[in-house]
Amino acid sequence: MSSRSLSESRLKDLLANTLDIASLYDRRLRLTHFGAQFKKQYGGVAEIGSPIWDIYPIFRDPVLLQELERISGGGAAIELTLPPSSTSSASSARIFAAADGIGVIEVAESVALGSMDAKTDVDHHTLLHQATHDILTGLQNRRQFGDRLQAALSDARGSDDKVALLQIDLDGFKAVNDTLGHDVGDALLQLVANRIQIALGDGETAFRNAGDEFTVIQTGREQPAAADRLAKAILDLVKARYIISDVPVFVGASIGISVAPDHGASTDEMIKAADVALYAAKKDGRGCSRVYDRSMMLLLEERENLRRDLAMALQRGQFHLQYQPIVHPSLALTGFEALLSWRHPKLGLIPPRVFIPVAEADGHMDQIGKWVLEEACKQALTWPPNLSVAVNLSPAQFLSGTITDTVAQILDRTGIQAERLDLEITETILLETTVDNIDTLNTLNVLGVKVSLDDFGTYYSSLSYLKTFPFDIMKIDKYFIEDVETSSKSKAIVRNIINLAHSLGISVTAEGVETAGQAEWLREQGCDRLQGYFIARPMAPRAAHAFIERATRNRTSNTEEVNLDVRTQGAQM
Repeated sequence: MSSRSLSESRLKDLLANTLDIASLYDRRLRLTHFGAQFKKQYGGVAEIGSPIWDIYPIFRDPVLLQELERISGGGAAIELTLPPSSTSSASSARIFAAADGIGVIEVAESVALGSMDAKTDVDHHTLLHQATHDILTGLQNRRQFGDRLQAALSDARGSDDKVALLQIDLDGFKAVNDTLGHDVGDALLQLVANRIQIALGDGETAFRNAGDEFTVIQTGREQPAAADRLAKAILDLVKARYIISDVPVFVGASIGISVAPDHGASTDEMIKAADVALYAAKKDGRGCSRVYDRSMMLLLEERENLRRDLAMALQRGQFHLQYQPIVHPSLALTGFEALLSWRHPKLGLIPPRVFIPVAEADGHMDQIGKWVLEEACKQALTWPPNLSVAVNLSPAQFLSGTITDTVAQILDRTGIQAERLDLEITETILLETTVDNIDTLNTLNVLGVKVSLDDFGTYYSSLSYLKTFPFDIMKIDKYFIEDVETSSKSKAIVRNIINLAHSLGISVTAEGVETAGQAEWLREQGCDRLQGYFIARPMAPRAAHAFIERATRNRTSNTEEVNLDVRTQGAQM
């Protein structure tokens, strides 16, 4: 008997007698051999020559498929979690290099054994596995995580060893779950879990805590360098493309890292430090990892204090509106933009760019936005009827689903004419050309209010917005205005924006006008309105009234000298 036939014979004996679910595949990843337990489990879909992804759909994932090809070339073995199916729960599998391809040994959760005692042992093992592992991904669960972290910290105590904790949170998972459905979301979590496992080595264990949150405990390494390297490997694997039900899916991850004993000696301290570092990673733009340091905690404490104070700011009368004039190129006043400020009793004036994202995240922006809109309309009623008021709408307000009702109610309550109200929205609101977005803008148009596209030229500017959405005014971002006197590129861009807008029946306001030269050049190009420090800085309501009185006198005298004097006086307020 040849050595080849002998190995074939031994192979058949092995596959016939193993209680595990075993199968072998050639270098093309087609099934060549399988055992009795495998036949029981997959007999309906598996036959000689079947590709591995028909038997285990999880291997349709491009990253896992690359791992199989690496192993078939003699690479190191890996252990993965196979997701549950209609006939089995989640189970673990070892994928290893075989003579002419790869082998897969899936640990059977239960097998029919001769003795009752043996079957009882198997059932006990199954129950224990279910109690300590996440049923969806097969990773160890939150309870095991707490026990393992405590054990790792205890083992390292009194030695030079350090323990690293990686807190992993997926970026963009909710959007996948909401748009493609929970089945795709579950499949994605299974694939993410396996990709995390691929990145792990000795002394590294992954857990699924809840939802799209995972953790990894790393021991026996030089820290924090080793944890940082592992985090980067996980980030690279997680962000690669997924294929689920023939649909490409993309998510990312953010990771916070804490190291014991540097950042804490107890499980609670380690978890808190990793959570703070995770928050820092998300604040820094997501898709990155951050190692905890004390400054992160101080920033987080400041933010939490800000959140608590912000929740009561409206009730305590701490919000105020200032008004920045908007003029024709002739410097004739056309109206004001209402700008929100928060006067904190201890921290002083806090700019909107700081507190509005917090207000949106905590669900306060709709209430604050209603107050701003009504207060601005009440103030405008004290001005001459030819002056308009512009109010910024935050994305949270616009997408709330109630903005049109809110505007209609405030128009009725205050009695202001609709055409005197200008609602400014940014391009970020219009990233998706949805029916709801179009309906909202059309309804506002029917109400008679004007709608401005703010900061045009930044973010994700698209000409499709101008075709799809009904805008009355386009505001050119100050980024293009600041060097319009010296930059030929800025001149070309601004000139073409003005011409394009006018050809579509849209008027143009230039923001950030700070010099007489800018104002003169914009007038020559036919820009409809100017706004910026050259005209005046934002001012309190009483100062706005004084500005209006001078503008009225100047309009009566109708001289350029007096108009420029109005600009100068306004800028000093």
